[in-house]
Amino acid sequence: MKTAETTRVTIPISGMTCAACQSFVQRSLQEQPGVVDATVNLLLNNATVSYDEAQTSPETLVEAIRETGYDADLPTLGDQDDAIASQHHEYAVLRWKAGITLILGAIAMFVPLPAPILMAIAVFVMVWAGRRFYVKAWTALKHKTSDMNTLIALGTGAAFLYSGVVTLWPAYFVARGIPPHVYYEAVIVILGLILTGNMLEGRAKVRTTEALRKLASLQPTTAHVEREGTDVEIPIAQLRRGDVVVVRPGERVTSDGIVLSGNSAVDESMITGESMPVDKLAGDPVTGGTLNGPGFLRIEVTNLGSASTLGQIVRLLRDAQGSRAPVQNLADRISAIFVPAVILIAVITFIVWYALANSAAGTHALVAAVAVLVIACPCAMGLATPTAIMVATGRSAQKGILMKGGEPIQKLSSVDTVVLDKTGTITEGQLKVLEFVPAAHDADNALHLIASLEHASEHPVAKAILRYANADGRSLSHVGDFAALSGMGASGRVGGVSVVIGNRSLMDQYGIDFASLEPTAHQFGAQGRTAIYAAIAGKPAGVFAVADSVKPGSRDAVAALKKLGLKVLMITGDHVSTANAIAAEVGISEVVAGVLPKAKIDAIKDLQKQGRTVAMVGDGINDAPALAQADVGIAMATGADVAIEAGDVTLMSGDLRNVVAAIKLAKSTMRVMKQNLFWAFAYNLVGIPIAAGVLYPAFGIQLSPMVASAAMALSSVSVVTNSLRLSRA
Repeated sequence: MKTAETTRVTIPISGMTCAACQSFVQRSLQEQPGVVDATVNLLLNNATVSYDEAQTSPETLVEAIRETGYDADLPTLGDQDDAIASQHHEYAVLRWKAGITLILGAIAMFVPLPAPILMAIAVFVMVWAGRRFYVKAWTALKHKTSDMNTLIALGTGAAFLYSGVVTLWPAYFVARGIPPHVYYEAVIVILGLILTGNMLEGRAKVRTTEALRKLASLQPTTAHVEREGTDVEIPIAQLRRGDVVVVRPGERVTSDGIVLSGNSAVDESMITGESMPVDKLAGDPVTGGTLNGPGFLRIEVTNLGSASTLGQIVRLLRDAQGSRAPVQNLADRISAIFVPAVILIAVITFIVWYALANSAAGTHALVAAVAVLVIACPCAMGLATPTAIMVATGRSAQKGILMKGGEPIQKLSSVDTVVLDKTGTITEGQLKVLEFVPAAHDADNALHLIASLEHASEHPVAKAILRYANADGRSLSHVGDFAALSGMGASGRVGGVSVVIGNRSLMDQYGIDFASLEPTAHQFGAQGRTAIYAAIAGKPAGVFAVADSVKPGSRDAVAALKKLGLKVLMITGDHVSTANAIAAEVGISEVVAGVLPKAKIDAIKDLQKQGRTVAMVGDGINDAPALAQADVGIAMATGADVAIEAGDVTLMSGDLRNVVAAIKLAKSTMRVMKQNLFWAFAYNLVGIPIAAGVLYPAFGIQLSPMVASAAMALSSVSVVTNSLRLSRA
């Protein structure tokens, strides 16, 4: 994980084909001086490296990768687009080569062709379609390592060489009672099936990067900018902070910014996951990439490129898809010794068969050894967790849930306690007048005078009252002698009439008797609301009930968390009475109230000492220390105020129900990863002995290399297909 002292870089790599390749490159990078952490992703074909700039550089890291036998390049701004284009091209090439090879394999199997012709077809396939395997196997050998290509090259190479000797000197075999069988069709079909498996994996890569492609496509390529009173269309790359852009109806917002004028409804679903368009007026923030509705908007640009909300999301998703879960470590350790172990098993298999077979010992020995080499391809182990992480992070991003990779997903899946902040998490985070009880019958005139006074104030309570009183668009009067009374309220004259609004202490100071409304004020307090008193011309005008209202989905979210068997607490710096009222409204029974940020951290530590795995949900800024202390920090973020770095998981919308969705998806992802790893390991534990011939003495069953290659391809495809189920989670 990146720290303040390290720099992170993602380096594109080409040539990796299996878990052993991935493990070897990753181990080589981790051994480099100055490297804090390195994660190599087989599916994305890249390495994400955190390093100390004082000890190494991207150029040195690229060279270290090249020394392992794989190609690497320095990252560029267009890497993401290049990577997606490369994946599409690779998939198309593999589909073409796999199709042609399988057709030639079918001809070799079912058309009685002379051995020399079959030999020529096999040479063509090995050089044209299978060249990549032999070149990479040779490169690995030069670097004193081995990988999947080593197994393929040894298996098909041994079958081809044996068949070549039989073709050139058949009499030698006939004289010794050995049928002069050739296995050219096996070589061709094995390569065809392996290429088919690679093609299906390539298709999975294309599908799993769709989320990144869709996000990247949200950024418009041009912007309409105001220049000297005219509207000029310029490339987005020429846009600068402070520019004023015009967004027409139906266009995408060009960048993060603040609305200067105009009004519209903006579809933010691709950023937040919320389907309902959001009304935008002057002063409201907008996010680049969102879709403008029916109105015109003039926007002042605030953030561009990687600093924008969309840029941060794309970076986070790319980093997350390049990460790994701790559970992957087991597969990495096994992959490091897997290929040498398989080669040893194949050699032992050949020796045993050659020594014990009653007839055609060489043929049986070769078939069994080749089958072991082919069936043991470790692709499935290398794909087990990366595919699940890629699909899960892409799916969650579509719903406005940004997960920072495999480790947060694994931690979130094991959470048993959820701690919720109140303000901005359970509640809207904005004061609202819930009720007004007038002291006289002329409530409309009272609201007019009160709103006129509050219009001169910047206090949050004043804004709440103004929103309530001005809901019908009433016109306001001029205010004279306005005075803001710190901690108490405000006073002034509206149309020559004295108006005072504030707390009870302010009313007592002015000698205004509110005895008749005191029961109402007490009732508001019992409900967790704040009573705000208003007086006109020295007499009571009414009492407002002001509170931070609960978000519509909060109660459902708490109920859903409890249904998952999780312990739910609320922690807040607000007063006990207000906190208890809010907690009761959403169904939370355990509350820690009136605490400072330090006490929030202590509360989480106490839960962790009890052996609990804690997820903290907060606004991502004020709660940053508590988010860091928790096992999983879930930051609530909205619009341009997104705080990507604040938590392990960032919720782009303010809906608490997305916490439930994140936990459910994390549990599903871990379940899929464990299934993938189980079947990857079980496949080899069962498949290798069968290929070696352990069932032959009792049942007469011996796998042919072609069946072994089909099983190998199926194992990788099954892992990828199982992971793709998460795209519908």
